[in-house]
Amino acid sequence: MIFGPVSVNEAQGAMLAHGILLSGGRLPKGTLLTAGAVLRLQAEGIETVIVARLEEGDLTEDEAAERLAGALDLTGLRKTEASTGRVNIHATVNGLFRADRDLIDRFNRIDPAITIASLADHAAVHAGDMVATIKIIPLAVGADTVEAARAVLASGAAVRVKPYRAHSVSLIQTELPQMKASVLDKTAQLLRRRLEPSGSVIVSERRVAHRQDQVTEAIRAALAADGGASARMVILFGASAVCDAFDVLPQAIRLAGGVVNRVGLPVDPGNLLVLGHCGDVPVIVAPGCARSPKENGFDWVLSRLLAGEVPSDETLSGLGVGGLLMEIPSRPRPREAIRATLTEQDLGAVLLAAGRASRMGEAGHKLLAEFEGVPLVRRIAERALDALRGPLVAVIGHRATEVTTALTGLPLAIVDNPAFSTGMASSLKAGLSSPALADVAGVMVLLADMPGLTSDDLERLSDAFLEAEGRAIVRAVANGKRGNPVILPRATFADLMLLEGDVGARHVIETCGLPIIDVELGAAAHVDVDTPEAVEAAGGILRG
Repeated sequence: MIFGPVSVNEAQGAMLAHGILLSGGRLPKGTLLTAGAVLRLQAEGIETVIVARLEEGDLTEDEAAERLAGALDLTGLRKTEASTGRVNIHATVNGLFRADRDLIDRFNRIDPAITIASLADHAAVHAGDMVATIKIIPLAVGADTVEAARAVLASGAAVRVKPYRAHSVSLIQTELPQMKASVLDKTAQLLRRRLEPSGSVIVSERRVAHRQDQVTEAIRAALAADGGASARMVILFGASAVCDAFDVLPQAIRLAGGVVNRVGLPVDPGNLLVLGHCGDVPVIVAPGCARSPKENGFDWVLSRLLAGEVPSDETLSGLGVGGLLMEIPSRPRPREAIRATLTEQDLGAVLLAAGRASRMGEAGHKLLAEFEGVPLVRRIAERALDALRGPLVAVIGHRATEVTTALTGLPLAIVDNPAFSTGMASSLKAGLSSPALADVAGVMVLLADMPGLTSDDLERLSDAFLEAEGRAIVRAVANGKRGNPVILPRATFADLMLLEGDVGARHVIETCGLPIIDVELGAAAHVDVDTPEAVEAAGGILRG
């Protein structure tokens, strides 16, 4: 590839190396400079651009990424189409993500231009989660280099997902006089949530005194009564933490005819875990921290067992590096995100109100135009708040002070996007990054310049998302043609955070692999107000 600055007069046929903002729109990085594109650059008075020209044997970034992704074994996985040199890999099943570190390292050492990044080995994933991404750094790369990297990927399973197996789980909880029944009830409820992604269920629960003889009998009864299932597991929660290898609970496993494989785990929180087995049935003594939905060592061991892996003592003793699970406010809590049934509070919304509205000229800001005496941006926010029960985040930028004033008094979060001039992607990412949306199962993306939308319209979209249990994209359409708003599940958030420039979520919607539910809203899904004439035609009055 030949890279460098050239005269615009000589740039036709080359690829633009850096995006250029023109008065009539943006020419993004990687644009093939046609005769028409060159004329646009000349009309703007631009004399020199930095470009890339392909040499014989070169592949474009998308061609290279596609070829490399084609070498992957996609069992339990799917890939997106290449875009800007990137192919994302997503799980299609709930399970345990496995990465071959040696193979991935060999791939990444072929050439710095060719990369693959993945989740940590043994990460628990859900269908739709992005687990890996192949990225070509420059705009083009040699075919020989791509073929060498492709051969490495084809030599083994660089990334894969081991699907969970449904288990019949027997829960045993011990009690002391000071224990509240509500604590035991909550523990059982949280365990059900942890088991839900695997299809596993608690088939029996026994509550006994924190005494060795009673726990022993409870284990024996669980093994005898639940013997019909093909995959079984026994999980114990003690009223008192295990403090010795011969404490009440590990000793009860031995007395019930089982073996204790490990007492203690180099993961914090989760140190006080015990793993054993009775025949081929795993028996886990959960640490006290497993009564909380926060990630802990119990989750690490449970996900392995549900995927059919029985971790050895050597494996468990090797979990120390990375085993300090410090609480980071911005990190999602995966176990809290698992909901047996979504509620209205689980759907948030992002109101995009940061744009420059360049087509309005000097007539005034369209979002401040009054409809029935109410500024348009406030009108849309009020209808969202009326229809939805989850958090609403408004993203502001252009004329931020006035837009903020128009929203005064409404129960919503406001996020300032200083990069609003770069386009819609920055506003969408700013909204998704708001702490107010940290725990939602999906977001409705609202454009603030659509005066025809009603609360009923938004409720219909919300109802469709909830009925799909958050596993589908919901999109407004007008006479069958795609429109706005759109609801995006949490599974798409990682891809959305990779968007750049003046683009929306369309590419993610069309390549993420999730089902799409279209909800017919009629003209309201298409009518926005980008010009003074459009504002007036929709019944608005411009105020400056």
